Amino acid sequence: MQNRESQKNRKWAKISKKLLRVFGRSNAKYRLIGEGDRVLVALSGGKDSLSLLHLIANMHQHSPFNFEYQAVTISYGMDGEDYSFLKEHCKEYSLPYEVYKTEIYDISQETMRENSSFCSYFSRMRRGALYTYAIEHGFNKIALGHHLDDAVESFFMNMLYNGSLRSMPPIYKAKRGVHVIRPLIEAREEQLRNFATENGFITIGDEACPTMRIQTKMPYARANTKEWLRELEKQHSNLFTTLKASFSHIHDDTFLDPKRWIRDDIDKEEKND
Repeated sequence: MQNRESQKNRKWAKISKKLLRVFGRSNAKYRLIGEGDRVLVALSGGKDSLSLLHLIANMHQHSPFNFEYQAVTISYGMDGEDYSFLKEHCKEYSLPYEVYKTEIYDISQETMRENSSFCSYFSRMRRGALYTYAIEHGFNKIALGHHLDDAVESFFMNMLYNGSLRSMPPIYKAKRGVHVIRPLIEAREEQLRNFATENGFITIGDEACPTMRIQTKMPYARANTKEWLRELEKQHSNLFTTLKASFSHIHDDTFLDPKRWIRDDIDKEEKND
């Protein structure tokens, strides 16, 4: 376990009080990290995962309960892949870190079709690698850097493109036994962008994505949804506040799903037909 006493003189990132409050409130409300947890932080090197790692490190130092954490970056096994700047960053801030090497890129060459959609494929493979690392190293929780903007975008993408009402839960248990948590689920993307900028962090963008080397369709759905929400928020400044509230006030018996209705005028078998 990381020793709190030995880290008092370490270098710390500057975190706004507002972001700390949002993070702390989400952890308390959804009971994400608690006593005795071993948390694996998925570190891609982007602003979201870097923010998450530093917030968890801050929590580890000041929380009234004890837990362990470590950051890990999934290496796809591509030529020229370089995470040295992330290693230096974690060393500078005394953050436990490791790169987990995989053969995801080589496997994709054999299993992906030309011009096929790639986001879900690499996301699934990356998540599988995280599960494997967590299980092999005794972590019971995996922390991801998804924020409120991601959750809202996913909700509308699922509704408009997939015909389903679905978003991103703060916590769920994966089939392989570990719990996946999203401690930034109530934070806005702009807060995380500001955090990285104010601290002068170097971040990784799409250039590290293996799909940049494969001839595939670009993911237009999320980009279109993000732009639509951006324009909508210009007209309704409290848009995300209202949407966040609506995610906590769900009247699922008001939709066209008979299984969710309370009916005393029909028997159970008829209701499930």
